[in-house]
Amino acid sequence: MAKSKRTLATEIKPKTRKEVMERDKHCVICGSYQMLTVAHYISRANGGLGIEQNLVLACMPCHMKLDQSSERKKLLQIVKNHLQSNYGVIDESTLIYKKGRTYE
Repeated sequence: MAKSKRTLATEIKPKTRKEVMERDKHCVICGSYQMLTVAHYISRANGGLGIEQNLVLACMPCHMKLDQSSERKKLLQIVKNHLQSNYGVIDESTLIYKKGRTYE
């Protein structure tokens, strides 16, 4: 079965994953170099695109806290600050899948 346009837009392509890993090199939340994974700033569940401007490296414990903990709001601010230090002020609406928009 073919993937939906939304699924394709929100998934992380291997090239993008590599670019995020090269950019961040460690967990942007705690600084760890262990158990790293690529995390969405705006979650896939909320239509967050799989693009560099919406992705960071996070260790598994921080990724889990980012996804589901009482610390989420504080951690999202850390991630946002990191992304803005790389890309300037980010218009979050450009990081979310919108039906009818063209994605590569």
